[in-house]
Amino acid sequence: MIAEEKTISSELVFKGKIVEVRVEKAKLFDREVMRELVLHNGGVCVAAFTDDDEIILVKQFRYAFKEALLELPAGKLEAAEDHYSAGLRELAEEVGAVPDEYEYLGVLYPSVAYLTEKIHIYYAKSLHFGETHFDEDEYIEMVKIPFEKAVEMVLANEIKDAKTAAGILMIAAKRSKK
Repeated sequence: MIAEEKTISSELVFKGKIVEVRVEKAKLFDREVMRELVLHNGGVCVAAFTDDDEIILVKQFRYAFKEALLELPAGKLEAAEDHYSAGLRELAEEVGAVPDEYEYLGVLYPSVAYLTEKIHIYYAKSLHFGETHFDEDEYIEMVKIPFEKAVEMVLANEIKDAKTAAGILMIAAKRSKK
């Protein structure tokens, strides 16, 4: 049987620039349980393709893992910001591109046990390039990879970022249905 848990109480234990951490008490059948939550406004990423069917990734150092990772261009949502516009903004900022074709693929929950973040995934084609506009603390390198090679890299665990792997595999599945 699946049980829906009802919140009894919630306590803010940390508030940062990007996340809040709450400890909550919930009712589960006949007992109370504690839940730790990391609240996040969510994010958006864009799988953008060149006319030569190369996917555009960005390589950047990720402090939590102490390594540089390949990722889809992405960013966090501001409070009440719509993900459609945010994806276009991030694509322009990180790779200097504006697409003629822009399609919503879906939403990803990156860690369902404790994190409220939702990442919206878009597919962009027919790009027009201009200047990039990185955030003040952003140091990234744009990398273009043939799409089939990117799929192989996901399957070989060379692309470890969840949103990037999911976006690449969603597009591979979409293309295989044609």
